[in-house]
Amino acid sequence: MTTASAYAATSPTSGLSASTIDRREPEADDVEIAIDYCGLCHSDVHAVRGEWGGTDYPLAPGHEIVGRVTQVGEHVSGFQEGDLVGVGCMVDSCRVCASCQDGQEQYCEQGLTPTYGGPDRRHDGVTTQGGYSSHIVVNQGYVLRVPENLDPAAVAPLLCAGVTTYSPLRYFGVKEGDSVGVVGLGGLGHMAVKIAKAMGATVTVFTTSSSKSQAAHELGADNVVLSTDEEAMEEMVYSFNFIVDTVAARHDLNPFLASLKRDGGLVQLGLPSDEMPPVDPRILIRRRLSYLGSNIGGIAETQEMLDFCAEHGVVSEIEMVKADELDEAYDRMVAGDVRYRFVLDNSSLPEAGQGASRGDAPAGRKA
Repeated sequence: MTTASAYAATSPTSGLSASTIDRREPEADDVEIAIDYCGLCHSDVHAVRGEWGGTDYPLAPGHEIVGRVTQVGEHVSGFQEGDLVGVGCMVDSCRVCASCQDGQEQYCEQGLTPTYGGPDRRHDGVTTQGGYSSHIVVNQGYVLRVPENLDPAAVAPLLCAGVTTYSPLRYFGVKEGDSVGVVGLGGLGHMAVKIAKAMGATVTVFTTSSSKSQAAHELGADNVVLSTDEEAMEEMVYSFNFIVDTVAARHDLNPFLASLKRDGGLVQLGLPSDEMPPVDPRILIRRRLSYLGSNIGGIAETQEMLDFCAEHGVVSEIEMVKADELDEAYDRMVAGDVRYRFVLDNSSLPEAGQGASRGDAPAGRKA
C-alpha cells in the first residue's frame, strides 16, 4: 500500500477536507497515474452529501481524471511513463457478460465498479476512492489515452459529461445535415451543443431562461427557443431528428416529443428526483418515435469520443478551483452558478509524504 493525499468527506455533513487515502501497489496489469486535474460532477455532490444513500465514508470523490503515467505493471501494453491519460466513471466491470464483451461496460450485467464509492470486486471489496487525490492505480483496460493537442484540464469533464452526450448522439447516428435539439444548457447541455455541431448538425437549444440565448450562440448553437413560450414551441413541431434532454428537474416531455420528425428520438440524460409527467404514447405511435435513456459510454467509445474531440478541437468550458474551494464549488453547483464545469487543480492538494512523487512533476503537470 502507498498513501495518497486527498480531499475527502467523513460524513454527509462534514464537507470535504484534507485527508490521506490508501492506494494499492500497481499489479502486473495496472497503471499508476499522478493526477493533474479532476472534474467536479454533480453526482459528486449527491454522493458526498449522502443524498443517494449507501455512501461509505470516508470518501474521496472524482471520476473525471486526467494525469500522467508514473508506473506501469509488467504486463501493461500501450501505456508508458509520462503518457497523458484519463480515467472516467468506472475502473472495472465483470468483463465476461454480454455487455462487457460488446464493449458496453457501463451496462455490465453484474454492475460496473465505479471510480469511487463502490466495492472493488478484485481487491477484497474495499471502497474505491476517486480523483480528488494525488494519484490513482487503475487496471490498464480502464485507462484512456488523452490527446496531447487538447487542454488537459478542459478534457477532464469529457470523461463524464462528454461521453454521456457523445454516446447517444453516436448511437442514433447523428450526421451532417441533421437537426438536433438540446434541452438545458448546463454541464451536459453545453457538451451536447459542441459535439452535435462537430458532427455537422444544426443545433437548437431549448431553455427556460432567455438570458442563456447569447451563451448558447457562443457555444455554437444555431437557434435558441424559450421552452416556456407555447407559441414558439408550437412552431417547432416536426423540426428535429433527435433531441438530447439534459434537464434533471421535473418537466413535461410531450412538447419536445411533438417537435420530432417521423422516426426521431429523444434521449433522457438528466435524472429528475421528482416523478415526471406521463409521456403521451399517441405522439410516439403516430410518428414511430423513440424515447430512450443512455448511461455514460464504454471504454472503447470513450476513447473514440476523445479522439473525435481532438480532431474537432472540442473541450469543456471550465472554471478551475483549488482544493480548499471545493465546498464552495459544491454550493455553487447546487445553485447553478457555474459555466459550465468546475475542475480541481490537483496541485493544490496538500502533500501526503508518500505515494506517487509530486516533487518532480511529469511534463505538462503544474508543479
